Amino acid sequence: MDTIEIRSAALSATISPGGAELQSLRDAAGRDFLWGGDPAFWTGRAPILFPIVGALANDSYQLGSHRFSLPRHGFARRSRFAPVVQQDGEAVFRLTDSPPTRAAYPFPFVLEIRFATDDATLSIEATLTNPGDAPLPASFGFHPALRWPLPYGAPRAEHVLLFDKAEPEPVRRLDEAGLLRPVALPSPIERRTLKLDDGLFTDDALILDRLHSRSLWYGVPGTPGVAVRFPDMPALGLWMKPGADYLCIEPWQGHADPEGFAGDFREKPGVVAIPPQQSRRFAMSITVGVDAPA
Repeated sequence: MDTIEIRSAALSATISPGGAELQSLRDAAGRDFLWGGDPAFWTGRAPILFPIVGALANDSYQLGSHRFSLPRHGFARRSRFAPVVQQDGEAVFRLTDSPPTRAAYPFPFVLEIRFATDDATLSIEATLTNPGDAPLPASFGFHPALRWPLPYGAPRAEHVLLFDKAEPEPVRRLDEAGLLRPVALPSPIERRTLKLDDGLFTDDALILDRLHSRSLWYGVPGTPGVAVRFPDMPALGLWMKPGADYLCIEPWQGHADPEGFAGDFREKPGVVAIPPQQSRRFAMSITVGVDAPA
């Protein structure tokens, strides 16, 4: 598999043009923070979610008088992006509309994903541009799978997430078809702290669609951890398959269809409309070797 490597003095990352997907994230000591894609559980590592996040009812959506089909999380993760920038600390990948994309999603678009290393931080910035003459409806999400346990030697059972703000709002779950259940459930987060356990994910992802925080820390207090920042992403998915050694920390703009949703795609909760000839930015960053916040 062809990959492109970028690096700083403290961090290196490799990215595949296939899906513009991060393949590894290593510190200067060679510790890899990214899940390796074990097919016994899940072959993904850090897919890009576009033009939808999650599942559609019956894998299809209504747009005016027409119906279109899209697989869960959209087509970007299965598309080949063109590398347009390659240098030591930066790589940019571009995906544009084509006859296959327009058959499933009838809009012109330009999606660029920029990866950059700066000291111990990897920044990932997506820019979605609408070159057309009508609004561009879309959702977007990041889906990086970080190792659990992190490669610092601390026990797996002691890992936590520490949010930058208290998260008292109820959380959401998915049904058997991957659609958002209507009933919200009490949050397992105690003020700012989520104690991680496989049992949190026996019912699939934990979804925070009324998120207050825009950053969190992941690790075992008293040992180095990872800071994840998502300044302009209003929702967060947390997911793993019980028994696997990863935790997906997924900043989202959008989510799966709510159960019973039958409206036009442009009216779906979480879909944003980008005006003609304008762009919208979606960004996150991962910083390794960070102490837990107070």
